[in-house]
Amino acid sequence: MKDTIRQLIQQALTRLVDDGVLPPGLTPTIQVENTKDKTHGDFASNIAMMLAKPAGAKPRELAEKLIAALPQDAQISKVEIAGPGFLNFYQDTSALAARLDAALADAQLNVRKAGAVQRVVVDLSAPNLAKEMHVGHLRSTIIGDGVARVLEFLGDTVIRQNHVGDWGTQFGMLLAYMQEQPVGNDAELADLEGFYRAAKKRFDESPEFADRARALVVQLQAGDTECLRLWHRFNDISLSHCQTLYDRLGVKLSMADVKGESAYNDDLPQVIADLQAKGLLSESDGAQCVFMDEFKNAEGNPLPLIVQKAGGGYLYATTDLAALRYRANVLHAGRALYFVDQRQALHFQMVFAAARLAGFVPATMQLEHMGFGTMNGADGRPFKTRDGGTVKLIELLDEAEERAYTLVKGKNPEFDDTELRQIARAVGIASVKYADLSKHRTSDYSFNFEQMLSFEGNTAPYLLYAYTRVASVFRKLGKEFSEADGQLVLEAEQEVALGARLAQFGEVLNGVADKGVPHLLCAYLYDLAGLFSSFYEHCPILAAETPAQQQSRLRLAALTGRTLQQGLQLLGLNTLERM
Repeated sequence: MKDTIRQLIQQALTRLVDDGVLPPGLTPTIQVENTKDKTHGDFASNIAMMLAKPAGAKPRELAEKLIAALPQDAQISKVEIAGPGFLNFYQDTSALAARLDAALADAQLNVRKAGAVQRVVVDLSAPNLAKEMHVGHLRSTIIGDGVARVLEFLGDTVIRQNHVGDWGTQFGMLLAYMQEQPVGNDAELADLEGFYRAAKKRFDESPEFADRARALVVQLQAGDTECLRLWHRFNDISLSHCQTLYDRLGVKLSMADVKGESAYNDDLPQVIADLQAKGLLSESDGAQCVFMDEFKNAEGNPLPLIVQKAGGGYLYATTDLAALRYRANVLHAGRALYFVDQRQALHFQMVFAAARLAGFVPATMQLEHMGFGTMNGADGRPFKTRDGGTVKLIELLDEAEERAYTLVKGKNPEFDDTELRQIARAVGIASVKYADLSKHRTSDYSFNFEQMLSFEGNTAPYLLYAYTRVASVFRKLGKEFSEADGQLVLEAEQEVALGARLAQFGEVLNGVADKGVPHLLCAYLYDLAGLFSSFYEHCPILAAETPAQQQSRLRLAALTGRTLQQGLQLLGLNTLERM
């Protein structure tokens, strides 16, 4: 509808230019927004106020001329002037109902990408394989997964890249400990955290052990067979830990998506050589650096992007440059999204700028750091255990499921334990994920089990329950959503309000894809659930006045159910038929 209205306004502007009301050569950005107060229509544009000065007219006078010049369209019932010169558009309810009928008949709910489809690399999760995944990895994993799902739904080709930390000095320490404490089977390595702590203790206490660890790093990087064997073994076990968590979280990541730091090791000398050939390297205290005019410190001195240490070692920047080149030249991505902590913003700004200067990526390739805030405890500080340690992600999920089990059992004591466990698993995982996804990506937020498991407010339990309410209507009739026949007719104001919001699903998803912000989808689904509740209360379905009215309302309910289910699936949440 917004596109339709923009086209109508553009045609009106062209007429006014032809009539001499507006000067030629104007190319305004025509803004059309959803109105907050539906008494002012469904959509509004400030175009008359934008063009009043170049037209030499008062905004309301120009608005009147614009309305007179607007072509007729069956989807618009009327256009009015409001306030200083806003154009308020009212959509025709019959045309809206026809669009909703078309959405209900379409597998994609009539949702399409606003622009051209692309090949998109999504860099997400990226845990350090030396340790178990902790709560600090949650946001990158689930926000990246949600955006990737939306991009795929809109038609983009999405290539997930799990840039795990599987290289570097810590692996020398682990290899040295594996040699010192021969590990007979994988079960002995299963406690990654304990193994890492023991190795670190030896490293800190024994200079001889530390020297051996450093020497093993060099041997590993040189391709020593035994070092590589131990390294592969440790990584395989570590990755299996990660995969168990991905599966439990319902995240679309597999072993095939892993492309760790080690994958780019052989290309790092070439990255340095190519930067040198482009004349981009400068030596600073023995290190090789890229200096760029736009990056300066508080004193106005240029900031270095260090790509090689004085001793010849490489850094994250070097690996990231190699990864960018691979993603551009091998994966042929037109867009690359990096879901990495907001505190890495400067690093990625400099890496992206250096990659463009070096010609590692084409000028048309979109490079976007999708930074996010931190998950905090009740004290507003990064979430920790009571003794100040890192909270393992698996322990957090265990507690969420147990709390959900207690909650669900209290509400449904008649359910058998198998079903209670199944519901608790879905509710517990969904609550943790939704509490995160419903916050703006760049904001910090405080983790609170009581709030996230509440059946009131913008929470997963509330939305999952809203879906079961829709499903229950059809269960009582012994029907599926697809069996809602007839034709949609929007009469009551609650029907119109719900229908208008349903029609905005595609716009919301395109916003999520464009900005990488799943909270827009969360807010939409919460709003939709509230509108359905009002419709359900004021517009009887099973006790409708006529069969035609019942069929119409069933179709509206079916489209609501499908939209809620599709939206929750795009967030990585599984729906339930009853809870």
